Amino acid sequence: MFRSVDPERWAAAGGDPVRLLGSVAAARLTELAADRDFLDRLGAAAADLDAYMTGERWYQAQTDRLPAAVAYFSPEFGITAALPQYSGGLGILAGDHLKAASDLGVPLVGVGLLYRHGYFRQTLSRDGWQQEHYPVLDPNELPLDQLKEADGTAAQVALALPGGRSLRARIWLAQVGRVPLLLLDSDIEENDLGERGVTDRLYGGGSEHRLLQEMLLGIGGVRAVRAYCALTGHPEPEVFHTNEGHAGFLGLERIAELRAEGLDFDAALEAVRAGTVFTTHTPVPAGIDRFDRELVARHFGPQAELPDLEVDRILRLGMETYPGGEPNLFNMAVMGLRLAQRANGVSLLHGNVSREMFAGLWPGFDAEEVPITSVTNGVHAPTWVAPEVYRLGARQIGAERAEEALSVGDSDRWDSVADIADQDIWELRRSLRELLVLEVRERLRASWRQRGAGTAELGWIDGVLDPDVLTIGFARRVPSYKRLTLMLRDRDRLMNLLLHPERPVQFVIAGKAHPADDGGKRLIQELVRFADDPRVRHRIVFLPDYGMAMAQKLYPGCDIWLNNPLRPLEACGTSGMKAALNGCLNLSVLDGWWDEWFQPDFGWAIPTADGAGTDPDRRDDIEAAALYDLLEQRITPSFYERGRGGLPDRWIEMVRRTLSLLGPKVLAGRMVREYVERLYAPAARAHRAMDPDSARALAAWKARVRSAWHGVTVDHVETSVTAATAEFGTTLGLRVR
Repeated sequence: MFRSVDPERWAAAGGDPVRLLGSVAAARLTELAADRDFLDRLGAAAADLDAYMTGERWYQAQTDRLPAAVAYFSPEFGITAALPQYSGGLGILAGDHLKAASDLGVPLVGVGLLYRHGYFRQTLSRDGWQQEHYPVLDPNELPLDQLKEADGTAAQVALALPGGRSLRARIWLAQVGRVPLLLLDSDIEENDLGERGVTDRLYGGGSEHRLLQEMLLGIGGVRAVRAYCALTGHPEPEVFHTNEGHAGFLGLERIAELRAEGLDFDAALEAVRAGTVFTTHTPVPAGIDRFDRELVARHFGPQAELPDLEVDRILRLGMETYPGGEPNLFNMAVMGLRLAQRANGVSLLHGNVSREMFAGLWPGFDAEEVPITSVTNGVHAPTWVAPEVYRLGARQIGAERAEEALSVGDSDRWDSVADIADQDIWELRRSLRELLVLEVRERLRASWRQRGAGTAELGWIDGVLDPDVLTIGFARRVPSYKRLTLMLRDRDRLMNLLLHPERPVQFVIAGKAHPADDGGKRLIQELVRFADDPRVRHRIVFLPDYGMAMAQKLYPGCDIWLNNPLRPLEACGTSGMKAALNGCLNLSVLDGWWDEWFQPDFGWAIPTADGAGTDPDRRDDIEAAALYDLLEQRITPSFYERGRGGLPDRWIEMVRRTLSLLGPKVLAGRMVREYVERLYAPAARAHRAMDPDSARALAAWKARVRSAWHGVTVDHVETSVTAATAEFGTTLGLRVR
C-alpha cells in the first residue's frame, strides 16, 4: 500500500511510513485522492486492519479464565527497522513476542525504554576495523505517539535519586498491532543534563548508568503501566513478565504498592511472586548484569527511591548468598528469580543449563528439581517469511488459511507443502537467491565507498556471488563464543570449497561486535581481510550494519544457515528458525533450539568435541574439520546432483520437509500460546488467590517452617524388608518418625 504511493521514496524511507508521508509531494497525494483504484485498495486495507484490531482472536475464544492483561518488560524491542531499539536476539525475540501476542489477541502491554541513539550503526575502516556511529533519533519523526494526561499535557513518571534529585521520563506509545508498547524517555527539559542522558544508548555507559536505566525500566515501567491503564481504561495487568533480569526492579515497585495498602514486606513479596514470570536468556553468568552492593544501597531507602522499603531487604533479594557466589555483588537475575514464582529458559537444553546455573538458589535440591522450566523461542512468521514464499503458500491453500497458519501456529504439520511441485520449489529458491545477490552487491558497493574506495575501483562487485551457487549465510552478534571465524581454521580447505570448479559454495556474513568488545572486533577484521582477498572476494562477503532490514533479505536468499557456537552457550538462537521458514536448511552445532528439533530431514548437525581433555584450540580444529567434511562430502553433492528431471531431488525433499515439519514448530504463535497456557494462566490464578489474608498466611507459614527447620530430624526408620540389601525392582515399605 505504502510502496504504491511512491516506490522510490518508500525505498529511501527504509520502510518507515511516517518518513514516507512526511516527504511525499502534496501534488502526489492530491493525485491519489482522485484515484478510484487506489482508494478502493486503501479502503480494503483499512477494513482489514480494523477487523484485525477489533475482531475476536484465539485468546478471546478460550474458555478458561485467562489474565485480564499481562505486562511484558524488556530492555530492547526489535519491532521494525524503522524503530531501531534493539541490539540482537533478545530484542528481536521481544518484538516477535509482542507481534504474536497481537495476532493471538493476548492483552499484552509492552514496556521498554526509548534510546535516543538506539543501538550503534556499523561501518568498516579501510583495514576492516568496526567503527560505531550513533545517529540521533527524534521521537517526533518515529512511528510513536506521546501518552497524554486528560488535560493534554505529556504523561510522566518520576524516580527519586540520592541527594534530593529526581529522574523524570515521558511515555511514548508504539502501537504494535493490538499491543501497546510503552517506551520511557528521560531526554526531557525537566531533567538535569546527567539524567537526560539515562536513556541515551542501549547497553551503553558505566555501572551507575546501567543501574539507572534498569531502575527506570522496572520501577518507572510499572508506574507507566499504571498511568496508561488509568488514562485509557486498559485492564490492569494480573501478570508481570520480565524478559531477562534488566527489568527485575519492577517487583520492588509492586511490593511498595502493596506496602502502601497495609501489607508487610514478606506478605507483599508473596503476593508479587504469585503473579510474576521471569525468563532468563543467558547460559553464562557473565551475561547477567551485576552491580556493586553499595551502589544499589545508595539508590534506595529514605534519601532515594522506594523510601518505605528496608534497604537490607532489597539487597537480600539480589545478593549471591550461595556457595561460589560473590557476596558483595547484586545480581539482577538472582533478584528476578527470587521475585518470580514461575521462571523459564528459552529451549529445552537452556532449561537444563539454567537449572544447573542457578541451583545454588535452591540448596538441597538436585539440579533437575530446580523449578525453572523452558519455553522454546519462536519467530513471527509474517515478519520473516519472504513475500514470494508467502504467495506460494497462499496459492496452495488460500490467503486466509496461509495467514492463519503463520500467525496462530496451532498445527503440527503443514501437509499441503507436499502438494507443491518440485519445479515450483526450486524456481522459488533460485529467485530468492538472485534477489539476495542483487541486494549484496548494492550493500557491498555502499560499504566499499564508506571505506574510501572510488567508483573506478569497484567494477569487480558486479561479479560478486552467483545466483546458481550454493549460498551459506552466517549473521548474528559477534561475541567470541559464537565463533565467527571458525570457518577460517583451515584456509586452504575453505578456499577449495569456495573455488571448486563443479561444486562451489559462497558465503554471506554479517554481524556486530559490542562497542567495548575489542576481541569481537578483531574477529570481524580477520574475516573481512580474508573476504577482501581478490582470489575469493566474489565468493565470500562481509556486510556491515546487520539489522532487521538486512536480515529480512538474507534469510530467504540463503540455502544453508550456519551456526557454530560453543555448545551449550547458545540459549536458543532464532536466526536459523527464520531461515527455515523460507526453505533454508540449517547446518548447526547441536545447541539451543537445534539440539531439541534437529532431524536429518531438516539439515545437518556439526559434531561437538567437548570432552574434558579437549583444550579450546583443539576443539575448534576438530569442529571446523567436521564442518568442512559435511560441506565437502554431504551438502554440496546434495545441492548439485541432478535427478532425471534435471532437479536436485534430495535437496528439494529436505526443503519440503523443513517447511512442512519444522515450520509449525518455530512459530512465535506456538511460543506465546505456550506462555499463556503454561505460565500466564497459572500465574493469574495464583495472583487472584493471593489476597492480603492469604499472602499474610503464606508468609507466616514460611517463616515458621524456616525458623523450625533446623530442629527437624529423622528420629527412627523401620523397613518391611528383612534382608540387609534390597534388590533392584523390590518395593520397600518404610515407616519414618
